[in-house]
Amino acid sequence: MPSLAAILPAAGRSTRFGSDKLRSLLHGVPVVVHSVLAFVNHPDVASVIVAQGLEGPFDRRPDGSFKPVHAKVQVVAGGPNRAQSVLSALQQVPTDIEWVAIHDAARPLVSADLINRVFTSAQEHGAAAPAMPVTLTIKQATGPLPAKVQRTVPRHELWAMQTPQIIRRAALLDAYARCPIPLDEVTDDIQLIELIGGNIWLVPGDERNLKITTAVDLKIAETFNPA
Repeated sequence: MPSLAAILPAAGRSTRFGSDKLRSLLHGVPVVVHSVLAFVNHPDVASVIVAQGLEGPFDRRPDGSFKPVHAKVQVVAGGPNRAQSVLSALQQVPTDIEWVAIHDAARPLVSADLINRVFTSAQEHGAAAPAMPVTLTIKQATGPLPAKVQRTVPRHELWAMQTPQIIRRAALLDAYARCPIPLDEVTDDIQLIELIGGNIWLVPGDERNLKITTAVDLKIAETFNPA
């Protein structure tokens, strides 16, 4: 039986992109539709919940409610920041679904294989996320630049996070309730588990699973075959 709900936060303003990046076409299909279908078509996913802002990729009816998208898909109002958007969607996940996968709506090329790898690790360890090795040299300095270098950060222990990040629904709700910092300071979803001392495991990410932030990112995504 399906045991996973997918949450796609989509309430950002696409400031660096210059227009609504989620509506931008990738291989003739809106970016957000690629992301949604990756989970709609996954056999373990029972529900997909998109949290979007007042302006977003999915249209509203005159009464303010969201127009239906797909039988598996629910669109809800997001919050003023990522963590609150995820919480808004999390509160709509049916209680009989044990696991939630939070995935950036702007990562349209996520593969079923990557979802499977993360889900397998999460079931074994409680929470898991994909990550890529940091290949650039990282300098620590007090910004903004120009500023004096304080040190070079060893990169062999640094990992750049991707999504989906998969966590038990109940554990994530508990982490929200116990979060020791303001939600607008939470930069990714498994950080909530980290902040209360929970265990998180990283699995190898995928270079195709890039996040569309600028128009250049969309051009790079176009070089990959459709998922």
